[in-house]
Amino acid sequence: MARDYYGTLGVSKNATDQEIKRAYRKLAREHHPDVNPDESAQKRFQEISAAYEVLSDPEKRRIVDLGGDPLEPGGGGAGGFGGAGFGGGLGDVFEAFFGGGAGGSRGPRGRVQPGADSLLRTRLTLEECARGVTKTVTVDTAILCDACTGSGTHGDSKPVRCETCGGAGEVQSVQRSFLGQVMTSRPCPTCRGVGETIPDPCRKCGGDGRVRARREITVKVPAGVGNGMRIRLAAQGEVGPGGGPAGDLYVEVLEQQHEVFVRDGDDLHCTIRVPMVDAALGTAVTVDTILDGPIEITVDPGTQPGSVSVLRGHGMPKLRSGTRGDLHAHLEVVVPTRIDHKQTKLLEDLRRHSDRERVEVVTTGSQNSGGLFSRLRDAFSAR
Repeated sequence: MARDYYGTLGVSKNATDQEIKRAYRKLAREHHPDVNPDESAQKRFQEISAAYEVLSDPEKRRIVDLGGDPLEPGGGGAGGFGGAGFGGGLGDVFEAFFGGGAGGSRGPRGRVQPGADSLLRTRLTLEECARGVTKTVTVDTAILCDACTGSGTHGDSKPVRCETCGGAGEVQSVQRSFLGQVMTSRPCPTCRGVGETIPDPCRKCGGDGRVRARREITVKVPAGVGNGMRIRLAAQGEVGPGGGPAGDLYVEVLEQQHEVFVRDGDDLHCTIRVPMVDAALGTAVTVDTILDGPIEITVDPGTQPGSVSVLRGHGMPKLRSGTRGDLHAHLEVVVPTRIDHKQTKLLEDLRRHSDRERVEVVTTGSQNSGGLFSRLRDAFSAR
């Protein structure tokens, strides 16, 4: 199964190169052997380094996004010495000069090979992510040929030994070079390295043992999934050559944007616009939540702009847990831009009776200042 390199670094699948680099540096400082000699930290450091190596390489990252693992042999990437620029490894280098690789002839490869993993994406609303849903998805993959059941032969015919390579799966040739006579080996062009041919192939699959087909699969999406998460369906991917075992199918969730709520992990955020008078006198606002229906949020008298009302346990379900995140209601106090004569008179009367509140310039040393500059001051002083 492909490793979760994004999860190792704690970044999303849409993370930029800079975000990946920052996450790697932060984790590397915590788990570097010079800082943390613990054995588990050293193992974690190796995983972090491997994840950064993959995600910082555009080609390897593309393989990961397709559901593969570039660090696994046969995973499209750096299996063994392959990642160091040697293609299929040092064995191929020896094979190119001396034939058969460093350990002699490899022999024929099996005609039956395991299938590749498949990846598809499905769009879900925030409500579907919160409640969980059963989706029917359409998959276009290779499936077992029902005419030959994977054998690749027609009727009672059988594969026969390849006449070109004699069943070895490879052919050798001798060439002259500056090193003298050099024997090279390459896969047999007739049987493609299998060592046998099918004289009477299946009429439906042409001897491959599999055919492409479109089918529908039911996917159970658990409550609490989020954007970029993948659901694994074992043995639902591509059937391998020769009717080999199927790979896995990964269904990636694409969460659609909600018109009211913004999701941050397991928490939900919304913005409530409160008129100035209601913020001063206090009021109550009803919000139609995702899972709990209408909920009343109390706006206390004297509520200031930027205040946040937190409703514990009214956010998204936490995956594989019975708990839930929180709902954060951000209160935006609205000051009217156009008022009539009567409203103007009422506000002037209010101002005359508000002797203790006057316009003033807030000093940087004031403990009660809470504007933009005070927040900037606090941010710089915290460094």
